[in-house]
Amino acid sequence: MDDSAVHDEIATVAEVSLLDTKKIWNIPNLLSLIRILLIPIFAYCYLTAETAKEYYVAAFIILLSGLTDMADGIIARHFHMITDFGKIIDPIADKLTQGTVAICLSIRIPAMAVLLSIFIIKEFLMMIGGFRLLRGGAKIDGARWFGKVSTVIFYVVMLITIA
Repeated sequence: MDDSAVHDEIATVAEVSLLDTKKIWNIPNLLSLIRILLIPIFAYCYLTAETAKEYYVAAFIILLSGLTDMADGIIARHFHMITDFGKIIDPIADKLTQGTVAICLSIRIPAMAVLLSIFIIKEFLMMIGGFRLLRGGAKIDGARWFGKVSTVIFYVVMLITIA
């Protein structure tokens, strides 16, 4: 291979990488990333809270997380920005947020360990089911309406519990 062919090959790879990066890091996916970055901030605020105001700050972080979750879905669908990466990162952000909230509540309110146990069992069963579907050749689809309703209910209940 001569130098010009190597240069053309490198340029092609660089262009594909740049395009893929632009597709991956669109607004909805960045909002999912922001949700992931909010998780340790929430955990710190909630676990160190001593006053009502500090609990309200933690609740506000959960509210912000819920709003970014809603916004990323609306933006992705409305502006045709749905990506395979988004289909992966959005539910990961949801599960990490929900798991962190359940763990934090279990630390502060021992009776909430039941919630944490149910969450772990549910996610484990869903993971097994997902692997079985993928192994059977199923395609990754976005969330269905009942998943969205479940997420809204989760955020509302957590806001009430935390605040």
